[in-house]
Amino acid sequence: MMVVDRIEGDRAVLEIDGRMVDVPLGLLPEGATEGSVLQFGLTGPAAAEVTDEAAARLARLRARTPQGPGTFEL
Repeated sequence: MMVVDRIEGDRAVLEIDGRMVDVPLGLLPEGATEGSVLQFGLTGPAAAEVTDEAAARLARLRARTPQGPGTFEL
């Protein structure tokens, strides 16, 4: 499974099996955004299930991570 971790300019950072991989943004499918789950050859209910699982995981991570300015200590 590949998840778009973030987009930086003309590059996308994908998380693939726990590893971060930098790819040109043009290689992503049209409409892919941060948090998008990229699956090749998987459609229908199976794809929806994977997307729902990834969205839930992302929500859990965001809930555990402070957001906004001044939310970390040096």
